[in-house]
Amino acid sequence: MSPIGRRWKHVQDHWAILSYYQRFESLVALILTLVIGVIIAVALFRLIVEVISGLIFGVLDPLDHQVFQTIFGEIMTLLIALEFNHTLHLVVTRQQSIIQTSVVLLIALLALARKFIVLDLHSVSPIELMGLAAATLALGATYWLVRDPRQPSDTKNS
Repeated sequence: MSPIGRRWKHVQDHWAILSYYQRFESLVALILTLVIGVIIAVALFRLIVEVISGLIFGVLDPLDHQVFQTIFGEIMTLLIALEFNHTLHLVVTRQQSIIQTSVVLLIALLALARKFIVLDLHSVSPIELMGLAAATLALGATYWLVRDPRQPSDTKNS
């Protein structure tokens, strides 16, 4: 049986012992997962059609900085939606009882990273840029404070 099949079997086996609120929470997360899944599929389809048709008909120049920023911004939006959908899937399969604060902070940091990528530096005011930088710093610091110190990090202590 596949890992997804095992998770769904686990949900079915434990459904009877869940409280009404836990069932409600799982049902809402399942509906949101399905809705976001449809949105991701439609956005991916539109992105593929836009890129392929633009390249074929010569309307889209991938070397143009603005075009590259726009396409990369759409790809980042899809990645943010996928991460959010994955988080909801963990709630549905009861691997997490609620959405973790650290995950929300990471998704917010991804959204800010996307904003910086698509930002046109010639049209943004210094105050707006400082605000985005301050928000990024605040989210990063908050994530650092709430992260689980037991989670393995990418760096190894020698």
